[in-house]
Order: sequence, then C-alpha cells, then structure tokens
Amino acid sequence: MEKYFNATYIWESIPMLLPFLKVTFLVTVLSVLFGTILGFILAIMKLSKNKIAQKIAHGYTTILRCTPSIVLLFLVYYGLPAIASNFKVDLNNVETIVFVVITFTLQFGALMSEVIRSSYEAIDKGQFEAAVSVGLSPIQAYWRIILPQAFVVALPNFGNSLLELMKEGSLAYTIGLIDIMGKANLIIAGNINAHALEIYIGLSIIYWILSIAIEQTFLKLEKIFSKGKQIIKTT
Repeated sequence: MEKYFNATYIWESIPMLLPFLKVTFLVTVLSVLFGTILGFILAIMKLSKNKIAQKIAHGYTTILRCTPSIVLLFLVYYGLPAIASNFKVDLNNVETIVFVVITFTLQFGALMSEVIRSSYEAIDKGQFEAAVSVGLSPIQAYWRIILPQAFVVALPNFGNSLLELMKEGSLAYTIGLIDIMGKANLIIAGNINAHALEIYIGLSIIYWILSIAIEQTFLKLEKIFSKGKQIIKTT
C-alpha cells in the first residue's frame, strides 16, 4: 500500500469530485432560499411589538446559534423520524438530502433573522416618515425606500453567512449524503486510506476557488449597489 505523498493524486481527484458539486450546490441553494424566508419571518417577529413573538424569535435564534451544526444535523436526522413515528408517519424512507436541507434551513434562518433585523434597524426611521409625508403609502415607503437600503447593509453579512453555510454543508456526509465531501471520503476509502492528504488538498482547492468566487461576487455587488449612496455623499 502506497503511503508516500504524490501530487498527481491531487489533480486526478478534482475531476472525480467536481460532478458532486451539484449536490453541494443544491443543498446550499435550497437552504438559503428557505432559510431566508424563515429569517424574514423571525425578523418580523423580533421587530414586532408583541412581546411573546419577540421572545419566541429571540429564543429560537439563541438556541440555534448555540447548537453545533453536526449536533443539529443528528437531531434532525434521527429526531424527526422518531417524532413522526409517534403519529404513525414513517420518515425512514425519506431522502437524506431532505434532512440536510431542513437542518441548514433552520440554522441559516437563525442567522438571517439577525442580519435582516440589524440591517433594518440601521436605516434612519426618519426616511420612512419623510416618504409617507410626500404621499407614499407605508408599503411603498418600505418597498422603495427602506428595503433597498437595508439590502445594501445586509449584503456583506449575507455573503459571509452563505460562505459559512457552504462550508458547514460538508458535514452532511456524516449521515450518508454523497456530496463533494462524501465523494472525497469514498475515494479515500477505495484507496484503503492511502493518499488521503492529496485527496483532501484537492477538495480544499475546490472550496478555496468557490469561496473566493463568492467573496469577489459579493464585493462587486456591494460596489454596484453602493454607488447611489457614494454619489449622494460626494455631492
């Protein structure tokens, strides 16, 4: 069994890993979509005047942020079928990816609730009052004045949360999901644990490229959407 380091395995592993990026992307996109919706609902609850809604939303966020991703993944994967079985519902045949998406939706929703709340509170409330005073309806004021500015404020934190989600998604292999991380482990197992370092370096290169691409994309988006604010400051 070969144990020495051979850089050839790095470049040979990358083409074998790339096809499984679609699974990683699918988990990320679905988790971001549903997590953002959940985060928006939680943010509304936090910003509402209802004390009970506020406590529920803040309590949810605290619990989720204090729960390690892998623990939450196991709780969802093993807990949901156990709970459902009490209601005569069998979830044992549900695809693994469903539990993964649920897990990271719950986690991403907690993060996004804070991002959305803090972004909204960063906008001067006088702008809403001014918009209404010139004839805009409250909905129009929020849609045309408040939300676009809150979106710009939220963009950096949204990008950071997206990067964290993509990296945390690699834990899905622990419950049997064959994404890019799962495939890397299958390749290593097929090699009888030989050249594991090279395989993981190849995997790291893919994650590095993805992370840099996402980071640069959000930096460009920030510049594009911040142009209006820069023009106002310079005039």
